Amino acid sequence: MQNEPTACPAGRGTAPEPVTIPTGRASGCPFDPAAGLGALRERDPLVRMRYPDGHVGWLATGYATVRSIFADSRFSSRYELLHYPFADIGELPPAPVGDMTGMDAPEHTRFRKLLISKFTVRRMRELTARVEEITTEYLDAMERKGGPVDLVEAFAQPIPALMICELLGVPSVDRDRFQRWTTTMTTQSSDVRAMGEAMAALGAYMGELVAAKQANPTDDLLSDLTTSDLTHEELTGVGAFLLGAGLETTANMISLGTFALLSNPEQLAALRADPALAPQAVEELLRYLTIAHTTVKTAREDVELDDKVIRAGESVTMSMEAANRDPQRFPEPDALDVHRKASGHLAFGHGIHQCLGQQLARVEMQVALPALLNRFPTLRLAVPADEVPLRTAASILGAHSLPVTWDGV
Repeated sequence: MQNEPTACPAGRGTAPEPVTIPTGRASGCPFDPAAGLGALRERDPLVRMRYPDGHVGWLATGYATVRSIFADSRFSSRYELLHYPFADIGELPPAPVGDMTGMDAPEHTRFRKLLISKFTVRRMRELTARVEEITTEYLDAMERKGGPVDLVEAFAQPIPALMICELLGVPSVDRDRFQRWTTTMTTQSSDVRAMGEAMAALGAYMGELVAAKQANPTDDLLSDLTTSDLTHEELTGVGAFLLGAGLETTANMISLGTFALLSNPEQLAALRADPALAPQAVEELLRYLTIAHTTVKTAREDVELDDKVIRAGESVTMSMEAANRDPQRFPEPDALDVHRKASGHLAFGHGIHQCLGQQLARVEMQVALPALLNRFPTLRLAVPADEVPLRTAASILGAHSLPVTWDGV
């Protein structure tokens, strides 16, 4: 059930009651944020919020407000300082070794400086030919098999998984088991024990891979990092972090992006008619879907923002999905429009924690989506849209599976 913002009428000198964060998505609108988020944004882009553990902090929903917090070094990303907005899960532990998302400067700066040169636009574009090869391989396999297929398993997951292998330097002989582990970890039908075993096996393998790169470097990101001051444990942690950051998000964008286009035939037709629209369409899909929808920061000192004071120690939940639907930044924001110039969206965050792998993700989507749509001109859902099992309660939105089919030749 969708939660509406809770507030009491404010009397003279009485502050409104803190809200709870709206959750749930309206039936028939799988791509839209909870309606209550938009209502809150219209009321005030920064409001007091009561967290499930009783903490009273803030909720930011406006584009300018969220972007400002992302760019402000007075807010911390350390997990152990944060209050979780969706459930009372107790005190969070510090970030695992190598997990840059939960670090602040100067620790974060040390890692980011080492990695930023490995993710340049030029270097990611050099991987385009390999993305095209992998995409073609999986499209060929789909065509040979015939529909219906689960697009998540047959197409959306393998492409970013194999590109992560390319980036990290996973030897070709190991890629089948590497992909089996990642598929088990991200598939709805996997039981908890199987997922745990796959995660443990992958972690052990990453440690072995780092040791192999330290002994015999090759032309890949992990080998490049072996010449840095990172320890073996840090290298292993960075490898695991990049795997998690680069696999699930892109796989979900490819599948959910396809679903969104199939649900908007005019936009689908426009993209098919003009492949040059692909980069622009990908930016619009990133904005429209905002699959990494919410994050939290905590004030390290008192911060004045939007005529309010966020006190030191107070957490601020930032709704990127609400910010990316802010009509003050994006006119008619609830419409998917592949002709829109959606640059400046917050799907990758902003500031020092902006997604390192965003350029690789863009390349993968700009290649995969048009290639899929052009290979199968009659591509369509194989089940009613309301039967597609969606990941609406996850930290990364997506589809557990996406059954599609097409007309044979």
